[in-house]
Amino acid sequence: MRVYNFSAGPAVLPEEVLKEAADEMLDYNGTGMSVMEMSHRSKAYDEIIKTAEKDLREIMNIPDNYKVLFLQGGASQQFAAVPMNLMKNKKAAYIVTGQWAKKAYQEAKIYGEAVEVASSADKTFSYIPDCSDLDIPDDADYVYICENNTIYGTKFKELPNTKGKTLVADVSSCFLSEPVDVTKYGVIYGGVQKNVGPAGVVIAIIREDLITDDVLPGTPTMLKWKTQADNDSLYNTPPCYGIYICGKVFKWIKKMGGLEAMKAHNEKKAKILYDFLDESKMFKGTVRPEDRSLMNVPFVTGNEELDAKFVKEAKAAGFENLKGHRTVGGMRASIYNAMPIEGVEKLVAFMKKFEEENG
Repeated sequence: MRVYNFSAGPAVLPEEVLKEAADEMLDYNGTGMSVMEMSHRSKAYDEIIKTAEKDLREIMNIPDNYKVLFLQGGASQQFAAVPMNLMKNKKAAYIVTGQWAKKAYQEAKIYGEAVEVASSADKTFSYIPDCSDLDIPDDADYVYICENNTIYGTKFKELPNTKGKTLVADVSSCFLSEPVDVTKYGVIYGGVQKNVGPAGVVIAIIREDLITDDVLPGTPTMLKWKTQADNDSLYNTPPCYGIYICGKVFKWIKKMGGLEAMKAHNEKKAKILYDFLDESKMFKGTVRPEDRSLMNVPFVTGNEELDAKFVKEAKAAGFENLKGHRTVGGMRASIYNAMPIEGVEKLVAFMKKFEEENG
């Protein structure tokens, strides 16, 4: 029996994608072998990765002057790759709105002067700071954000005013959840294991003028964006099977109606859950309402024992991975693209019942 999987990542994937992959496990498209066994230099695989890129470009309306790279190392490896490739003046501005932005900021300090220009740490990252007029250094190479904060359940609804500096965004947990204007960013990257595919792939969308040989001394060959761009993500063996699944998810998104349809689907799901949290006497959302994420919804009862009881009983009822991150406590429901509306409806019904029985 399939459970309702509210994991923050690796996370729920569309059932039809999993079934299709299962059907092709032993014989992909008449090749007589699995994609797992296939040479990344083969004609069959070349078509898989090229089609995946083409579909992603179509879904996101990615301009021709941006490269799409399918990389390894997860989003965390880009915490180092970003300063290595972009810190020409050895200075960058970081907006710290959660644990992953903080880790990226600390990593950047290894390579140059990382300046924290805004933070929401004062209230346990439960809001997005005003970024309309930040004190961004004139010689900053870029401004960095984590656009959706998986752990804390916040989301930038408006991009920061970067004062003309290149915007770099980690979009791991909101990737492909709604339409995005790629031209507002210099770099968009995200680990795929939340909304797009299995763990092991990070997709980076980078404006071509930012891909140069002018990188920090000592930058490993593999971490130079130019190495990857010049070789169409095939400099070495890429995470072939993960990219293949991503390609199937792109097809699924197109079939579902694209990013506008995804946004409507996600808003509907989130509204069901947030509306209940706003009227519940037992459960409370932890995020300032105007900064709430459509993807990750943290909530608490205010009583640790009750939280633990809820998580345990929810698991027994078929709702998996609802335990909150240790830094927030309580619960967290991640409701990515592939989570059906009925999953959220059933969760809310369970929460109502739990409240009645434990109120």
